[in-house]
This record gives sequence, C-alpha cells and structure tokens, in this order.
Amino acid sequence: MQGIREAVAADAGVIGAIAGAALVLDAAQAPQLVARLSDPPPDRRWTALVTGDLEAVLFTSVSSRDGSIGHIDLLAVHPAAQGAGHGRALVVAAEEWLRAEGVAEARFAGNPPCYAWPGIDVRSTAAACLAESLGYERYNVAWNMTADLSADLSTEADLVRLADKGVTVHAACPGDRAAVLDFVRRQWNDNWAWEAEQATGCHYASRDGEILGFAAWGARPAWFGPMGTAPAARGLGVGRVLLRRCLAEQRDAGLASAQISWVGPLGFYSRAVGAHAERVFWLYRRDLR
Repeated sequence: MQGIREAVAADAGVIGAIAGAALVLDAAQAPQLVARLSDPPPDRRWTALVTGDLEAVLFTSVSSRDGSIGHIDLLAVHPAAQGAGHGRALVVAAEEWLRAEGVAEARFAGNPPCYAWPGIDVRSTAAACLAESLGYERYNVAWNMTADLSADLSTEADLVRLADKGVTVHAACPGDRAAVLDFVRRQWNDNWAWEAEQATGCHYASRDGEILGFAAWGARPAWFGPMGTAPAARGLGVGRVLLRRCLAEQRDAGLASAQISWVGPLGFYSRAVGAHAERVFWLYRRDLR
C-alpha cells in the first residue's frame, strides 16, 4: 500500500468507481453519495483521503454545530484490495487530520445536513469490527424506515378536513421556497434548511398566510426528509398530508419505495403510510485527546 494523500478533482471518477464496487448495500447510489459529500454546505471543513494506489477512499469532516467533533463520513475499500489494511490506515490518517483541525472526538456517525448514513449499517460487519478495533465505542442507534410507494397515499379527505380548519397545503414553487426555508431556520436549524433547499420536492401547509409545517424529499433521491410541524399546528394532521404528498411525488418519479431517514417517531410513520423499520445503524465515537 502506497502513502495516503488528499484527493484532487482528477480522482473523482476513480473514487466513484471505488464506492460503487465497495458499498454493496448502496451500490446504485454510490456515485451520488460521493458527489453529495464532495459538495457540502460552504461552511463545512472537510477532506477526502485516498491511498496512493487509489484503491480506497475516506471522507471526513468537522461538525458545523460543534467544532470539537469530527466525523468519518464514508469509508470505501475496493473489494480487490480489502484485507490489506487500507481502511485502518485511512481512519488513522483521518484522525490526524481531525486533530489538526482542533477536533477532540471522532465519530462514525452522520454529520448533518450532508451525510451518507446516520452511522454504520449493522450489516456492515467489517466496518463495525474496524471501528471497535480502533477503540470506538457504540453510543447510539438510529433507524431508517422504508415506505412502500404502492400503498394508499391519497390525501383528498384530509385536505377537506384541514380546509375546514382554515389550513391549506401547497407544493413549494420556486417563489415559495425562500419563505419555507426561513420558516425551517426559525423553527429548527440551518441543517434542515440546507436539506430542504437541496430537495427535489417540497410541500408546506399554511393558515392565514402563516406557514405551519413542511416536508421535503430528494436531497438524496430515494430518501424522504426532513419534515416538521410548528408546535401550534401539532395534532391537526398536517404532517400526514405533507408526508403523503411527498411520497406520492417520489412514486411519480419512478420509485417503488422511499427511505425515511434517521427516524424519530416510528409510530407516526407506521400509522401514516405503513412504513416499517428496516435499516439500523450503530453510531460510534472515540476520544482523540
């Protein structure tokens, strides 16, 4: 194995090919994941490291919320080169880069809003074993839910019910998106606003000109989210309508199923669209001091 260096623009095609070959659970989306991590929010400190023989790649970044935390965002080793220590060497090199950036804790966990997965997929045994062998400790679990887009996604009755309460639901056209993003920033954070800005589709609910909730999809093509409802509107059923409208758009775009990422309320998504928990992720961390 040759030395490790930071990737350059000319490496992009090879990096995509490495990811496509190595990320067997997400092979079809691997080029999109690499492109996504290569174009994060402008305030993110990040780098991509490659082995000199271009057989393995690692993306790492510093949290925008807390500069003392760093993330291993993606690690891919070409199957023909696995078992030779490439992954371990890249993680060690990433830790050195993170220390130089002032990071005190490294995590195998998603760095919102631009991330590949919430953590290490529990089926990725080799990745979990590598993390644990390097002293990383599991500290949390996250889930993705899968929504079958052939299910009933109708909203007509709900829209009538909401209209009786003065609530209307709209697709966010380009002229509306700025107001929706401002609502998201005020109610939640810049991370969700960035994801909503990147999204292919976005819907929102309003009453008397006031936005009450939003939902978006397509920041990562097959994934739904983020979504949120203002406290004053909870209990009206706004979230169910927004969710269903977004999933219907994903269905119309040719998808058979959608991933609801980094789920909080399992019960809501199960009741609203029959979604089921499918992908489980372990989140790991290690003190770098």
